[in-house]
Amino acid sequence: MKSLGSRASGARLERMRASPRWWGDAFRNLHPIPPGLRDTSAPRPTLSDFLCGGNRRVPVAPLPALDPREAWHRPPHSGLRTTWLGHSTVLVEIDGLRVLTDPVWGPRASPSRIAGPKRFQPVPVALHALPPIDLVIVSHDHYDHLDYPTIAALAKTDVPFVTSLGVGAHLEAFGVRPERITELDWWETHRLPDADLSVTAAPSQHFSGRGLKDRNATLWSAMVIHTPRHRVFFSGDTGLTTEYATIRERLGPFDLVMLEVGAHHPAWGDIHLGPVNALEAHALLGGGPFLPVHWGTFALALHAWDEPAETLLAAATRAGPLLMPRLGEPVEPVDAPVPVAWWRAVDAVPVPAPAVTEELTLPKSVAWPLD
Repeated sequence: MKSLGSRASGARLERMRASPRWWGDAFRNLHPIPPGLRDTSAPRPTLSDFLCGGNRRVPVAPLPALDPREAWHRPPHSGLRTTWLGHSTVLVEIDGLRVLTDPVWGPRASPSRIAGPKRFQPVPVALHALPPIDLVIVSHDHYDHLDYPTIAALAKTDVPFVTSLGVGAHLEAFGVRPERITELDWWETHRLPDADLSVTAAPSQHFSGRGLKDRNATLWSAMVIHTPRHRVFFSGDTGLTTEYATIRERLGPFDLVMLEVGAHHPAWGDIHLGPVNALEAHALLGGGPFLPVHWGTFALALHAWDEPAETLLAAATRAGPLLMPRLGEPVEPVDAPVPVAWWRAVDAVPVPAPAVTEELTLPKSVAWPLD
């Protein structure tokens, strides 16, 4: 199955093994995890829970969305504008350049076209309708961040990619030419040729893998996009880590902070933020306009689909400038509007669990989360 990608070998693998994050035969989270971050008393969700459990895990209708193409024809007056396109896919316009994060246009966060978490919200603009992209960032190799059909389409263009150590092997397997791929270890920086823009990989607390036998075979990273005028932080996927204070000291302050807030569970506190820990991470990073990502597209956990947004809105005074744009709505952080609960326009009635037509034998525990 080509969507599984490819394992690193040769010089790429040797470079990975030289990383301080490589321990034994894989990458590891080596920074101490804060006590109590993961609730060890909370049972891990079972496959049965994931298939049939939880209430209101998807909306009953498509979410409100805008077509951003007309706005994209006008440059941002501040030099920095962001358009959330769903989950962790964001188009960042920064000082005349366009950066696309974790692009996912595929129908499922899965190696299969017929099984796995299905997208409940379409992307507000077709991939081929995007304006010219100067750089694509891929934070790590999970299916909801590294999407085979999307990368295969982007491989037909000349856009360069910046990603974490080892992920380049997947990109090459999906058709991206090696000379267009730059892989970074934490604290390494790549400057875009002929442009005044750089990307620095930074610590995160997560894991990787696309199959049953490649757990942590590639690195996971946060990414900082910086020009002489602006700095943007993109979390990728992460649990809460005190390394965010170091990121602030070394790479801040930030004009925009994009943090994952969805697909969380008490048993996953060390690898996913959720909205409450995202507020703590935001504070460690030194604040700044806060754009929540990693929600509103896939049902990857058991909480209600809008719970991350509602939790953040209730705590908006703590979060500083909170950006809650509709999908496809271009926003300049310097003009941060007052957050509006636009998602409530969707009729929030409980969604019935899918009927089970035959008895299934399910394992008691599985390696969730998938992302």
